[in-house]
Amino acid sequence: MQMDTSELQRIKQRYNIVGNCEALNHALDVALQVASTDLSVLIVGESGVGKEIIPRLIHDNSTRKREKYFAINCGSIPEGTIDSELFGHEKGSFTGAIGESEGYFGTANKGTIFLDEVGELPIATQARLLRVLETGEYIRVGGQKIMKTDVRIVAATNVNMHKAISEGRFREDLFYRLNTIPIQIPPLRDRGEDILLLFRLFTMQMAEKYRIPRITLTDDAKQIMLKYKWPGNVRQLKNITEQMSILSQKREIDAETLSKFIPEDQESTQLTTTTAPGSHSYESEREILYKILYELRGNVSDLRREMADMRKKMDTPNALDNLSALNGMHSLGGPETRGYGNTAASIQQYHNQQNRFNSFQDVEAEEINDNENTGISENDSLNLNDIGRQVVEKALERNGGNRKKAAQELGISDRTLYRRIKQYGLDKQ
Repeated sequence: MQMDTSELQRIKQRYNIVGNCEALNHALDVALQVASTDLSVLIVGESGVGKEIIPRLIHDNSTRKREKYFAINCGSIPEGTIDSELFGHEKGSFTGAIGESEGYFGTANKGTIFLDEVGELPIATQARLLRVLETGEYIRVGGQKIMKTDVRIVAATNVNMHKAISEGRFREDLFYRLNTIPIQIPPLRDRGEDILLLFRLFTMQMAEKYRIPRITLTDDAKQIMLKYKWPGNVRQLKNITEQMSILSQKREIDAETLSKFIPEDQESTQLTTTTAPGSHSYESEREILYKILYELRGNVSDLRREMADMRKKMDTPNALDNLSALNGMHSLGGPETRGYGNTAASIQQYHNQQNRFNSFQDVEAEEINDNENTGISENDSLNLNDIGRQVVEKALERNGGNRKKAAQELGISDRTLYRRIKQYGLDKQ
């Protein structure tokens, strides 16, 4: 049975609800009809549409209105403590449990509990919640005694529940138990002229609160407001209205002024998806380039050190003996296998490496000359020390300061990484 217009207006005024769209009126009508029952209600809608109004309306118009009402954000409670907060715990059941706790379901007996973001509940907690819904029974954390409660459950979510069920993140039986009475809150983009009504309300609130002239919209600005998709819904509209009320020099907002406050890219307001655990994702192509340059720098530096060591050995009177000893260190045979033939091979190897080193120097000199010829300033050229420092810092940050893991990620030895950390002064931070 559809409620009359006067009753609808009374409800809107009481809860400061603005709007005349049919979908919103239907949601309010369903909420009032179900309020007098004990049926579970699931409110579905995008983030920022104002879902929190409906459970309050249901409680205030139910037989439980004189009892306690709790609004719980399931996404904000850590997984390790959510069972304790919802269902209570016994003394000594875990570290820090210095006393017993009734939990929300014990405290809210005879009342109403609003479970916001119910789609974020852990699977184990979902099983406990299902039992409460079906039998009214639960067991405290660390307890053995079965407790009884008589609580009205109203839940809300902005998650696609059917997708969550198919992915195994939400129990199907719990969904159907919560979804006894579904209420769909329409997104702001589907509410038409309600956008302008809400804008007017928010401007009046800002003008009254801060004693400033109220802002208005030109006709072209109104059209932009109506065509915009509003991914953040009512919450986004309120934020933008407050920004314009304070920051805009004009009191009449035209299309040009409005475009400075409304993002052109509608997807830019949405959160990006995080990568799966165990996978590695670079923040940018620049970081990939930094990592490659860092590896090249490390290789060249190691080669320089090896050449310097070999030069020192060649400059000593016992150069041949030194090279023979060096050759013997890498030989698989015993001392009897080391001879002049192996020493000669070592000398040849040294000359080959010397040529490689000289070629690296030539390349570096060529790069420097190219920079000078093209007029690139010193600030514009790549500073390999800065690059190396950035790469090491980011690798340590991604691995929580674990040097061993950072070294593995960079493809260098632990010893090399420690040397780089000391070189860049990161050990003093």
